[in-house]
Amino acid sequence: MKLRLIGLFLLASYTIQAQYTDMINSNRPGESFGAYSVGTNVLQFETGLAYGEDNHVFSLIPDRSQVDYQYQVRYGLFMEQLELILDGTFVNSEETLLRGGSQTTSNFSNFRSNTLGAKYLIYDPFIKREKDGPNLYSWKKNNRPQWSDLIPAVSVYAGVNLLFGENPFKFSGEPNVSPKAAIITQNNFGGGKWVLVSNFIVDKPTTDFPTYAGIFTLTHSIYARTGIFAEFQTYISDYYSDEIVRGGVAFLVNENLQVDVSGLVNFKDSPERWRAGIGVSYRIDMHDTDQYLFEDDNERDLFLEEQERRKKERQRMRRREQIDGRQQ
Repeated sequence: MKLRLIGLFLLASYTIQAQYTDMINSNRPGESFGAYSVGTNVLQFETGLAYGEDNHVFSLIPDRSQVDYQYQVRYGLFMEQLELILDGTFVNSEETLLRGGSQTTSNFSNFRSNTLGAKYLIYDPFIKREKDGPNLYSWKKNNRPQWSDLIPAVSVYAGVNLLFGENPFKFSGEPNVSPKAAIITQNNFGGGKWVLVSNFIVDKPTTDFPTYAGIFTLTHSIYARTGIFAEFQTYISDYYSDEIVRGGVAFLVNENLQVDVSGLVNFKDSPERWRAGIGVSYRIDMHDTDQYLFEDDNERDLFLEEQERRKKERQRMRRREQIDGRQQ
């Protein structure tokens, strides 16, 4: 028993599984992307339905009510650190304009956003923490806030916006294809009960109206299957600038299914915005092989040696059990 425990600690100290988790890892209900991927060969669908209004204090600008159909398809490709993401929103909108005592109403539908991109994890601080191991003498030191918690996991994201045809959500002269990029950081505090995700985004930088945005999402697990979140998002652009606050609750139904409720408000009065919505995230788990990350070739060699030793130990134990069975 002691040998097997020692082997287990050796295996843990030299390796760490990078991305895949036993439970679904959803970006919903917030707008930010987490630094970690869904895991190799995992296909995940994250969808939402929201209703809201954009109301203006200026009478010459029409008020708008709309239904948002939000979608995100994520797939872990080739390696644990890499993820493909299709992300977008299709909108059914109704605009109302009061002019001269008469009301004019118009309806239109199209994609407000539709982006295909890839995310890659470039730094994971938990590899070093797993290698260093826990403090075996103090539960308090292992569970209190530590300076190392301030070091985030870091991912980079690159994508293309794909909006074709006559689209009322495009600005005049906007091309059908434009770039988008982001730096993503993620900090886990309190043993993972608190998670802070930050996205620093540049969108459509090659167009007449580039947008620079920041999204900061704080989530907290209040029960084993329930989490709450608060989020702040800022847009900076000559075309549209705003600050938005979101909040909501997510509930884990099972290891592959999550449901959520969320809403948002902004700080402007033209437009004055609000949204309320629900969402579902579902994972098709085809992950069959754990991938381990190593800091150097020496760690990989030590891992392979330990893996081989454990294999021989299991074989020896099976032979021993067979001999004991015959003797009985």
